[in-house]
Amino acid sequence: MSVAFSIAIFFMLWWIILFAMLPFGLHRTQEEAGDIVPGTEPSAPSKPKFLKVILLTTVVTTVVFSAYLTLRQSGFGLDDIPFFQPPSSSSNQ
Repeated sequence: MSVAFSIAIFFMLWWIILFAMLPFGLHRTQEEAGDIVPGTEPSAPSKPKFLKVILLTTVVTTVVFSAYLTLRQSGFGLDDIPFFQPPSSSSNQ
């Protein structure tokens, strides 16, 4: 696997995991907190903590990407999963 391909896979995984993790940790909106900043939506998070989400996303992506590389290097493929193989054609006529 080339370096460019590895970077592309990591980048795609990072974005997918980022959007999966964004809702976690955002408990209160500005409207619920009673502190609406002028020029923002009342439904915006009161304390977003984006740095924490970005760091956690990077850690989770690194673990998932490492597992992907380990499986790829071991030679494991879809043919090794029993239910991915088509059923054998046996005729009972």
